[in-house]
Amino acid sequence: MSIRSMIQDIRMSRPQRVIQDGSPATRAELCDGLSQSCWANMPQELLREVLLKIESSESAWPVRKSVVACAGVCRSWRVITKEIVKTPELSAKLTFPISVKQPGPRDVLLQCFIKRNRSNQTYFLYLSLTNALTDDGKFLLAARKCRRPTCTDYIISLHADDMSKGSSTYIGKLRSNFLGTKFTIFDGQPPCAGAKVIKSRSTRLVNLKQVSPRVPAGNYPVAHISYELNVLGSSRGPRRMQCIMDAIPSSAIEHGGVAPTQTELSLSNVDSFPSLPFFRSKSNRTENLLSGPLASQKDGVVVLRNKSPRWHEQLQCWCLNFHGRVTVASVKNFQLVASPENGPAGPEHEKIILQFGKVGKDLFTMDYRYPISAFQAFAICLSSFDTKIACE
Repeated sequence: MSIRSMIQDIRMSRPQRVIQDGSPATRAELCDGLSQSCWANMPQELLREVLLKIESSESAWPVRKSVVACAGVCRSWRVITKEIVKTPELSAKLTFPISVKQPGPRDVLLQCFIKRNRSNQTYFLYLSLTNALTDDGKFLLAARKCRRPTCTDYIISLHADDMSKGSSTYIGKLRSNFLGTKFTIFDGQPPCAGAKVIKSRSTRLVNLKQVSPRVPAGNYPVAHISYELNVLGSSRGPRRMQCIMDAIPSSAIEHGGVAPTQTELSLSNVDSFPSLPFFRSKSNRTENLLSGPLASQKDGVVVLRNKSPRWHEQLQCWCLNFHGRVTVASVKNFQLVASPENGPAGPEHEKIILQFGKVGKDLFTMDYRYPISAFQAFAICLSSFDTKIACE
């Protein structure tokens, strides 16, 4: 039996239990049924070999959904699959939804793109499936722009059709000041041990629908973005931006450094992902959800600054080398590198951590790497869409 046919057989054999009054079985009963299925009784050694072959063979989407399907079979499959599947930092692969909250790969830029819908002020992030600038992509995140009298909010969600603060798929937001020159990125759950929550109306809305009190939902500031006056003063020119990553220590970009890595999403409604029960675990407590050095952080934090463009005399414009990933000139285009905390810049400060640029009327590329996550990179790029009268 081939691996693909076996996965199909597993999907068809999932029990559909009904309780005595005729209503569908609860999630707990369904999980118990799956834990007692024939697939749960496979020898652990054989099961691990099978899952290893699936993980190694399904290297890219859309066939990689077979790995996700295996994690939803039963508890024993879920545990082994989570052990086998590495974080994006190590594998350069996005597998489970939690991957969008984890730092990207260290050695390569993970290629993504953003589609903008001007009619309803929404933005959609996709993982590039090919090297082409325009492919169908794998959906990752969505955001909706909400204008307010004194600020602008970008609500970020795991679901393309449900982008509200009270949604079970809400994972964070981006908020600007009145001028659109300063932004704060808020995570919907603690990015690190000891993170402080900022109370707001949106926090109360999220808590109304929260199920698990062990993972407090709210607004946890993880980064601050600021735009300065452009280098030409009152004339039009390239933007100058700085990102202070509150949730990432400055030592993370050094050789052997470690960035905080979330290991589970706390979704307030488990029915949002009925086939992926491994996103919630009753046995895990809040302190086990996060790993990283920020619990007792005493050093500085990572500061990202845009790479200065150079003036091209023949083209009469400011230029950056995007290696073919950007094709349309725009004031929104940028590349971010780490700024040295003290002393001269080292090789680690020359690496591009995030680059964003225009390739079509409403199509933009977004490439990111360690130590930031797809969620953080997406939020930083969203700040570039906001109008900045004081900067242009």
